[in-house]
Formats: sequence, C-alpha cells, structure tokens
Amino acid sequence: MALITLLDGGMGQELVARSGDEPTPLWATRVMIDHPGLVKAIHADYFAAGATVATTNTYNILHDRLIGVGLDHYYHALHLRALMEAHEARAEAGRGIIAGSMGPLGESYRPDLTPPVAVSTALYAEKAALMAPHVDVILCETMSSLDLCRGALAGAQAAGRPVWLSVSVDDRDGSRLRSGEPVAGLAGVIAEHPTAAVLANCSMPEAMEAALAVLAGMGRPFGAYANGFSEISSLPLPETDDAPDYCARHDLTPEKYAAFALRWVDMGATIVGGCCEVGPAHIRHLGAALRAAGHGIA
Repeated sequence: MALITLLDGGMGQELVARSGDEPTPLWATRVMIDHPGLVKAIHADYFAAGATVATTNTYNILHDRLIGVGLDHYYHALHLRALMEAHEARAEAGRGIIAGSMGPLGESYRPDLTPPVAVSTALYAEKAALMAPHVDVILCETMSSLDLCRGALAGAQAAGRPVWLSVSVDDRDGSRLRSGEPVAGLAGVIAEHPTAAVLANCSMPEAMEAALAVLAGMGRPFGAYANGFSEISSLPLPETDDAPDYCARHDLTPEKYAAFALRWVDMGATIVGGCCEVGPAHIRHLGAALRAAGHGIA
C-alpha cells in the first residue's frame, strides 16, 4: 500500500460560491479583497476534511490580471494576505504543508496566449521569490503548453524550494496538453530544471489516466487533481483573451470522484486531490476511501 499526499480541492470556485458575489475578471482575487478571512475558512475546511496540503490563493495574482483593473499596486499585499490565511489555517490544524500556487500567464486554458519563455521566466521568478519564505513547495499549476512549463520551472527556481509542475491536458485526449503538444514532451522540459513532482490538473477526471500513463515514466513522484467542469477542450476560443466558457457538471459526486482517484493511485500516483468544483466533501470522501483501501495519508 502507498503513502499518499492528499491535496486540497478547488479554491476559486469555492470562494465565488461562498461569497455570493458575481464573478469578476479578478475571479478569486477580487473575492479575497472583499471578504477577508474567507480564504482561511476554506483552507480550514480542507484540513478538517483530511487534506495535508494548503494550496495558496495566489494562482491568479499576476501582473497581467491586476494591471487591467488598476490594482497592480496590490501585487505584494495580495500575496501576503493569501499566504497569511494559509498559515493561520495550518497553525490551527496543527499539520500540513503549504504549496505556493503559480497559475498560467495569459489566461487559464489559453495556451495560445503563452508569452516568450524569457518573459514568463522573469515574471515567475518575481512571484516565486516573494512566496519563498512562506511556502514549503512551489506549485506551478494548470500549465497548458511546453513553453509555459519552461518559463514557470525556470522562474520557480528563484524560491529555492522544491517545485511541483502540474499541467492541464486535453479533456478528450489526456496524452496531450491543451496546446496539442504531447505530455511526453515534458520529459525534456523537466530535465532542464529541478522538478520534485509532475502532475496533471484542471482537466476532466476521465482524461487523467492517459496523462498519468505518460507521467509515470518520468522518474518523479506523480499524481493528479481533476476539475469538476464539463468539457472545455472543444469549446471555441472567445474573441477576447478570456478563458472559454465553462460550467460545472452535476454528476461528479464525491463517491464518483474518489473512484477515479483510486484508479490513479493504482497506477502509482502518490499525490492526489481536486481542482475547480471539487470541494471539501470530495476530499473527505477521497481520504476515507484511501484509508479503506489500506493506503496511508501523509
């Protein structure tokens, strides 16, 4: 039986749902400004559900998001607020590690907006260095192209912390990134910079087995944390630089999600959890299912 790192679930969709506010271009970041303490409460709920990782609400704190709404001067303050709320929740739980989240530049699910590697490296290095004193690992997540992975991994080294790289894959063909590039191409990317774990996230759970079949051969701990959205890959790109429209599915019960994750563990995954629309109830049920199957949770 395996020792499993149990990630938390989605943060952004939980914030929007609990705040009752209409989503804005700043998404989870705007909610954090308007409802201080809500991030901590969600972290606390995930710890109570059995998660061993708190993923900071820093995914969307990026200059390219903040500049557009005139809030770039809050860049450092927003990071510190998110980090503080994760630390407070961990202190009250008395356990767990903190993963500093770095989301995709441009927009989620928009690999066509990937900036040049030199540009993304500098931006991610600034972010990683800011979070470094306050996190246990840097989590580069929802990366949807090989060049975005290159920039994120290069920049993340500035933290001097272990780096986990997580990619978003095509919902119909999990062996490919959302850019259409093969997941197998990550082997060359992670050879360029220290990478402590490789994962797939924010794609449909049905796509994850194909992704993990590739990640399993990369000589690193690997895992997955899927979303609860309906298929995104086939949606048309909007005329703006926004993400494609997406909606939550209604069939992904905690029981069904746990069944997917147990199959990932059977494939050798040792890091599992959830992403958007996968909440505390899913993580609680997943933790119980892992223990019932004889696995340990670290």
